[in-house]
Amino acid sequence: MTTHLNTVRTLMIMVCTLVLSGGTANAWTVDDLSSALSNATRSAPDMARDEARKPAAVLVFAGVEPGMSVLDVMSAGGWYSEVLATAVGPDGTVYAENPAWLIEAMEGRVVKALASRLADNRLPNVVRVDEGLDKGTIAAGSIDIALTALNMHDTFDRFGRNATLEQMSQIYTALKPGGIFILIDHSGKAGPNNKQLHRIEQHIMEGIALEAGFTLEAKGQMLKHPEDDLTKMVFAKGLRGNTDRFVLKLRKH
Repeated sequence: MTTHLNTVRTLMIMVCTLVLSGGTANAWTVDDLSSALSNATRSAPDMARDEARKPAAVLVFAGVEPGMSVLDVMSAGGWYSEVLATAVGPDGTVYAENPAWLIEAMEGRVVKALASRLADNRLPNVVRVDEGLDKGTIAAGSIDIALTALNMHDTFDRFGRNATLEQMSQIYTALKPGGIFILIDHSGKAGPNNKQLHRIEQHIMEGIALEAGFTLEAKGQMLKHPEDDLTKMVFAKGLRGNTDRFVLKLRKH
């Protein structure tokens, strides 16, 4: 109970501080959100990943605001779910969604990690939703912003283009009219075996997203790494965490 109350108080203080500093509760700046994410409620290993993942820049680019309902698609262990929990504040809701195949992968380690992250109601504004898209338990038209980070290529590689289109269509359905879908993935190029490298060509994902009904609104540059020649496996020593990544901002009509 104490952890629960402390977490809620911390999130409320963050939003109030934003207002008093001259912003509004509906508009994060990168500096404000970076400061909010550097708080004692997050673990040191989680915060260490911020430098490479640049979550504040990504979420400001997405337009995430306090009070929103957001969807972390294929949330795995919930690193981004916790980041989103800070960004939407105590009046917002984060749905941490994982499909059945991801729950079963690696003997369930990723969802065990998510369960541990959410234990004892540590993040009261995060709701775990297993198979939420497949089972339709994410209500249609209920989500302001959806995000998936570094895993849409897995859907494509495991199950093919049609399954990827189906998943994006489910995300489209879950979003409110005008809602945003942020798709982050490891950049690939024609030639190398992208499936083995855990990469995908950006134009493939753009094409599937457009077929699902999205409009491509913008391409984020905050995760570009031109020194990555796109020919190495993303988990290679010295490269992991610093791959070139594309960030697509897609809007529902």
